[in-house]
Amino acid sequence: MDRLFLEIPTIKRKQEALDYLEEHAAVHSDLNGSGSMDRCLTGITYEEWLTELEKRENPDYCKQINRDRSKTFFVIRRSDSRIVGMINVRYDIAPERLRRGSSHIGYGIRPTERRKGYAKTALYMGLLEEQKLGEEKILLNCTVENIGSNKTISALGGELEKTAIDESDHTMINTYWINVNDSIEKYNEQYKFYIK
Repeated sequence: MDRLFLEIPTIKRKQEALDYLEEHAAVHSDLNGSGSMDRCLTGITYEEWLTELEKRENPDYCKQINRDRSKTFFVIRRSDSRIVGMINVRYDIAPERLRRGSSHIGYGIRPTERRKGYAKTALYMGLLEEQKLGEEKILLNCTVENIGSNKTISALGGELEKTAIDESDHTMINTYWINVNDSIEKYNEQYKFYIK
């Protein structure tokens, strides 16, 4: 597998990012971990999305829009500088928001790059970012039928807490907890060679 690195979205990646978005749209695939980049399909510009990402690091702004503070990254393949995925790292999440379904990390891999091990490496890099932000234990959610995500979360030390119906869309959701420091230490040897 190729080495990967995280990159904060900028204007220089505009066309590549829109291609990433269009690839998901073409196959009707969910766009996970993108910091709401899918809104570029329904009215906002890429430039407006970049501005929104900056605002989402501001706690007062996040309270106004009822969202969690977050940072969004492109997952870039080192060998050809291609965007292979995206990851959204959320932090300082209030306990009541966690109870209502917020999670600490959202991640996704573009359809043509799936089943290559990139999701696990992306999630590991997300854990490293959560550690930098001071998060010690993080919560992750995914639908029961998303076998790939369930396997990815489990492979990085996710411990299943519960399975329940998501009231917003009536899907069955698995909720996992990961101890950030323990997982980083346990899986360091496995993933360090794939990170930049």
